[in-house]
Amino acid sequence: MAPGTGRKTSATPPLLTRPAPARESPAWLRGMYAGVCLYFFVCAINVMGGGLKMMAGAPGTQGWMDGLFAQADNPFVALMAAVLVTAIVQSSSFTTSIIIAMASVGVLDIRAAIFAVMGANIGTSVTGIIVSFGNIRIRRQFRRAFTAALVHDIFNLLSVAVLFPFEWATGILSRSAGLIAQGLGLTTHGTSTSPVRVITGPVVDGVKWLVGQVFSNPAWVGTLVAVLGLLMLFFSLFLMVTNLRGALLHRLEGLFRSIFFRNDLFAGVAGVVTTVLVQSSSITTSLIVPLAGAGAVTLNRVFPFMLGANIGTTCTGVIVALAVVDDPASVVNEKGIAVTVAASHVLFNLIGILIWYPLKIVPLGLARWYGRLAARSKRYAFLFLLVVFVVIPVIGITITELLRAP
Repeated sequence: MAPGTGRKTSATPPLLTRPAPARESPAWLRGMYAGVCLYFFVCAINVMGGGLKMMAGAPGTQGWMDGLFAQADNPFVALMAAVLVTAIVQSSSFTTSIIIAMASVGVLDIRAAIFAVMGANIGTSVTGIIVSFGNIRIRRQFRRAFTAALVHDIFNLLSVAVLFPFEWATGILSRSAGLIAQGLGLTTHGTSTSPVRVITGPVVDGVKWLVGQVFSNPAWVGTLVAVLGLLMLFFSLFLMVTNLRGALLHRLEGLFRSIFFRNDLFAGVAGVVTTVLVQSSSITTSLIVPLAGAGAVTLNRVFPFMLGANIGTTCTGVIVALAVVDDPASVVNEKGIAVTVAASHVLFNLIGILIWYPLKIVPLGLARWYGRLAARSKRYAFLFLLVVFVVIPVIGITITELLRAP
């Protein structure tokens, strides 16, 4: 009976009870799921590579392939194209995977691939700018968030501004990365065996067999196999990132506030580890920009975190390079080429850090100046996004190709 009423209280109807919160999947199950996604990610690299090799070797397709990638021998075109593609798909991991796969099968020259990887570094920083627009209604928060995102953009732009012409003139990155590949016993010539062939062989051969049952023309078979590999790559990477994001990011936010930003070293290591775990610098950028906008993280700590994220994102390229399987019939060591491109990506970011971390007053000063400008007039924020990631790449590619035309 209800006190003071003399009435019996009725039980709460079952339909009105609050549902029990959904329980999170156990860690072992998430780990197995991540392992399956990683397996199909590795398979996708070799399915796509196999399709590209079939396309390049099919009668009547050599001219088409040469025409498709003829502009890649221009370093500026390779750089700008990668900026544009990465800005569209918002994943440098995806773009870098394609670049390394194409370089490993000889469709893309090693040096052109290195310039394209530089462009992917610039393109991936578009995500932070887009995320910062979530605070656009509150001027102070928008200024902090947009400035934090700019730190990533400006560091990559400055690194490319220094290392792009230096690599073009001297080939220092490609030479150094080649020495690393040789030190690992992976020269660019001569074949080698790999256990990855045994592991991924059933999937790769199965896709080729399935497509071969539908089409008989080798060019069509190679094209469709490459497209299926590309779709597998995108889908497996998406599932892997989504799984890791759901499992980790809600825990990482609290750690960021209390532990990870104690000093520059902690912030840099946090950027590396977090990006390696979630396999996406775009995700870690998406997490840190709102925290900076809320004032939970200072710009001086955001900078080393972004530098660490740039190192962490190279992990995907290394995985792709190690997943490449050599063709026993080829005189080219495809894994050696892939490792060279992946190592150049790591070197590019390390050298950029060695240059700009001691001179951090330059990128931080530029970010603060333009952040204040964009906070006063939002059109400058949209102008930066449009000009850096769309207008300059499109105009640069167009002008360069017109100058090259006979």
